[in-house]
Amino acid sequence: MTEDPHALFDSWFAEARAAEPNDPEAMALATVGADGRPSARMVLLKGHSPERGFVFYTNLDSRKGRELAEHPRVALLLHWKSLRRQVRIEGDVSPVPDAEADAYFASRSRPSQLGAWASDQSRRLDHRAAFEARYAEMEARFEGRPVPRPPRWSGWAVQPHAIEFWMDRAHRLHERRVFERAASGEGWSEHLLFP
Repeated sequence: MTEDPHALFDSWFAEARAAEPNDPEAMALATVGADGRPSARMVLLKGHSPERGFVFYTNLDSRKGRELAEHPRVALLLHWKSLRRQVRIEGDVSPVPDAEADAYFASRSRPSQLGAWASDQSRRLDHRAAFEARYAEMEARFEGRPVPRPPRWSGWAVQPHAIEFWMDRAHRLHERRVFERAASGEGWSEHLLFP
């Protein structure tokens, strides 16, 4: 029954990209704060490989950025409703190299790049007009030239220690396959869970 969970994920992700009508790369990211309270939000999967793990990007000064820096363990959840499947991932997170973050930032649309400069993500905003004014300031600041990556914006890579593949079955008799990384860090073991 044992397979490489990364290869299985690639197969499921390809099916999701073909079948899911909106954002098949959307995943819930769960972190924990200094007070021990959990927090979850949606982020976008921007890369995946056995070597790098599961990569996403965010503002480092946001709530999630601060929580990731303080407690570098996370859970991810991708749910593809059209396929009646989900993938749960638990693992350790580490920053991506600057060159990788620079390359991804350069691939974003210009409005998204400007938005990264204008936003104090997760901070209180008194009114929308204040953000729109900051965005206009960034348009003027970078007019006629490339928008560099802000120092407070980068990526994170989740190196999984457990990956669960969940498939919906009739009468709630679901199928749950769990892969756990070996203690040595090399290879995976696999088992099933009761639904």
